Amino acid sequence: MNPNTKVARLAFWSIVIAFAVMALKFFAWYVTGSVALYSDALESIVNVIAAFLAFFAVRVSHKAADLNHPYGHHKAEYLSAVGEGVLIIVAALLIVAEAVRAIQFPRAIEAPDVGLAVNALAAVVNFVWALILIRVGKREKSPALVADGNHVMSDVATSFGVLLGIGAALVTGWYILDPILALLVAINILWQGWKIVGSSIQGLMDSAVDPMEHLRIRDVISGNSTGAIEVHDLKTRIAGRATFIEFHLVVDADMTVRDSHAICDRIEEALRTEIENVRITIHVEPDHKAKLPPGTGAVPFA
Repeated sequence: MNPNTKVARLAFWSIVIAFAVMALKFFAWYVTGSVALYSDALESIVNVIAAFLAFFAVRVSHKAADLNHPYGHHKAEYLSAVGEGVLIIVAALLIVAEAVRAIQFPRAIEAPDVGLAVNALAAVVNFVWALILIRVGKREKSPALVADGNHVMSDVATSFGVLLGIGAALVTGWYILDPILALLVAINILWQGWKIVGSSIQGLMDSAVDPMEHLRIRDVISGNSTGAIEVHDLKTRIAGRATFIEFHLVVDADMTVRDSHAICDRIEEALRTEIENVRITIHVEPDHKAKLPPGTGAVPFA
């Protein structure tokens, strides 16, 4: 299956699963009246909206480059992730408001067995789906899928925390634990939303590849630059699933354009073999542009 098709299909099924989980959680809240379960159900609304955002962002990000977007549409997924983070924060604030009201007027939890069982089922479904989204999102370099998966995984942690807290309230009879737990859920959601927004903004700011990936790129370039004098000013940036690489290649001033172009072709082919969705820009320069003194061995980096 085409990776683009697989990512889009997963994004679509996220919508279906988000609706199903939301229905389960609202049913659990309906039969119990628990504020903590209400907070968990409220977050599931955000999951549905976030799934829609991820689906449309994935579709846009896979569109081919055009005259208005010559470098592609890869960053659309980062915008989706930022939007998802903002929605998470809004949901957390709504939960805080409901929890504060419930602390003033705590109430007993009704039909706890049915409600907790349904909520546990929703948590298991979310856990399995989150693992799939994160694994595929990382493999296909899809920020929208990874953000959606991390959000769903935070929802799983919230659900299990709610289950434990309600269990403690039932055992002790301290029903005020229910809204207090909802406040703790809201704090956790706020933290997850902040992390999603922060990581997405880093992507929008053209972050470089991680240090290990940078070294791997250097090694590939160096190993395929035979005939060149030097490589310098290596720069990288990540935009969604695409990796952009730019550097200067110094060659002998008397080398023909044909020969220098052959070196560039060799380097580009090696980089495309090692790195998926890579975009490469090479600036060829004459030998007087070298930054290091002449040496022997592998092509040096400056």
